[in-house]
Parts: sequence; structure tokens; C-alpha cells
Amino acid sequence: MYLYQLSTLHLPRTTLPQAWSSVHCDDGHTQRTTEGIPPRLPLPSHVKSITSPSNPFVKHCLKLRQSSTYRHFHGSALVVGTTPIREIYRFQDSIQGATTMDCLLLLDGAEVPKELYNTPIRTVYVSPMVMKKLSGVQSADSIKAAALMRIPPSFRDMNGKQRDASCRSWFPSPHRVLVLDGIQDPGNLGTLLRSAIAFRWDGVFLLPGCCDPFNDKVLRAARGASFQLPIVSGNWSHLQTLAIEFKMKLLAGHPEITTELRASSLLSQKLSDSLADSHLCLVLGSEGLGLSDQSKQVCELVSIPMAGKFESLNVSVAGGIFLFMLQPHDQGCI
Repeated sequence: MYLYQLSTLHLPRTTLPQAWSSVHCDDGHTQRTTEGIPPRLPLPSHVKSITSPSNPFVKHCLKLRQSSTYRHFHGSALVVGTTPIREIYRFQDSIQGATTMDCLLLLDGAEVPKELYNTPIRTVYVSPMVMKKLSGVQSADSIKAAALMRIPPSFRDMNGKQRDASCRSWFPSPHRVLVLDGIQDPGNLGTLLRSAIAFRWDGVFLLPGCCDPFNDKVLRAARGASFQLPIVSGNWSHLQTLAIEFKMKLLAGHPEITTELRASSLLSQKLSDSLADSHLCLVLGSEGLGLSDQSKQVCELVSIPMAGKFESLNVSVAGGIFLFMLQPHDQGCI
């Protein structure tokens, strides 16, 4: 249970670990974290500003930014930048949901974003030195705000859990689901999440090997999309359960028109039209390793026709083309 009081900011409280689950770490590996409620870290009510980078609360926020295991243990992430903070708050306000923001950290002299006027969110001002340390970017002069936010309930980590019929609760409407297969580059993953939001896809499924969607570089590229999209982290067994339950067609983006296994279909308006009424999973692989063997075997392969002689496109660029062409027709696909 998450506790918030105007007088004191509390991070979640913990007991001894009762159960364990797996999360994607920033280095692409999987580590274990507890599902118990993490310890509280008080920020005394008299603290209105922080000037020292060695402040315990600053150290806590820094670890949230740097460590996947730490942020999933605490169920919180540090969002840096006014734009993603605004995007997340607007989205949560639009669905009339409770904000996941526990504390707003503003650079000394900066104004509270107008969207956050008259809200009970606690605001603490920090020095330029503290903001630079929190942001983790070299040119921190443009960074005016950061926010401590709880990881939303729309994120589900199914690793270590058995496949079951609960997949019906993963996505409110699984008509179009983007599946990422081993995407370790945070910039690519964040851009794909942002594109999925832009083209109204229903959610994202992360297969093993993907980086944490709440990694600071992912959050920066996603511009708040990690908090707006339903995201499920699981394995092929979970994905197959979802596909069977909703009779979903599995497509995978592939750079080669012909493979050792079979020929790929070409992405076209005709193909898009033929899939308009189908429930669809689109699988994209990493730039370095491409699609996993299982993705190649299970999915229908689709390639983007290119007149140029380049071997392939950046996965986030290719993904944007796929997401646009295969978006639901009622969302304005041309």
C-alpha cells in the first residue's frame, strides 16, 4: 500500500519477502525482486528545499534512476523533465485516475507546471547541483523538474509466474499488441513505446532480454508512454496464452524478403486492409541479434519494401512504419 501525506512523503513499507518475481534489469539481464512492500523513506515535513547531493532522499532518487532492481523493489521510478511529467499527469487526469506522482522536485526558481496547480502533490525545490545529479545528463541546464512516481498498475511482470487465463486482464482491448523481442537499447525501446501510443496500439508485451521500460533513458525517449500504455513482461509461454485466448495473428518484422525458412510477405496497404479485423501481435527484434529463433518459427514474417540498397532500418524507424501501417483503420490509417 502506498501512503501519501502532505506533511511527510512515505515510500512504500515492507515486510520480509513473501514471494519473488523477475524484472528486466538495465543491463538486459533478469534479476529477482520481492513482491513485498518496500521500506519507507521519510522526507520530513519541514524540508522545503534540498541543496546537497549527499542528502539521503537525493541518494534514494539517484538509485531509482540507476538501478532496475532497486526501483522495482520500491515500486517507484524517477521521471526527469517537465514534458514527460506533464504528459503523464495529463493522461492520468484524462482517465480520472489517481496520480502516481508522490513528489515533484523543482529547480530553484522554476515554476510549478500549470497542470499541477492546486494539486496535493508535494513540491520540493532543489539546487542546480542536485538537479544535475538527479538528471544524469551533461547539459542539465534545461532540466527544470523531476518527479518521483509509482510504477503504474498497468505494468505487469509475469516472469516466474505460470501461464494461466489471467491474460484477459493484461490489456483492456488486445486488438493490436506490440511485442518486443530482446530490445536492449533504451532509446529504441522508448521510441517504440512512444510510437505505439501515437498510433493507438493497445499495449506492449516484452519478451526476455528487453531493458526495463522504466529505465531513465527509456523514460526520456518515451516521453511518458511507459506510464500510459499497458505493458506486460513475460515469456513465450505467456504470449502464446494471450494469442490463443484472443485468436491473435502473429506477425514479425524481418529485414530480408527471403530467409532460410520461408519467404516474407511485403508490408503494403493491401496486407494492412486484409488484417483490419484481425487481432494482431507484431513482433520486432533487436538490431544486433534480430528476431529470436522462436519468433522466426512461430510468426508470419513481413518485410518493408525498400528501393535503396541498405540491408535494414533502425528498429525504431522500422517499428514506426509497421505501427502506422497496421494501426486500426478507424484510427485514421491512410
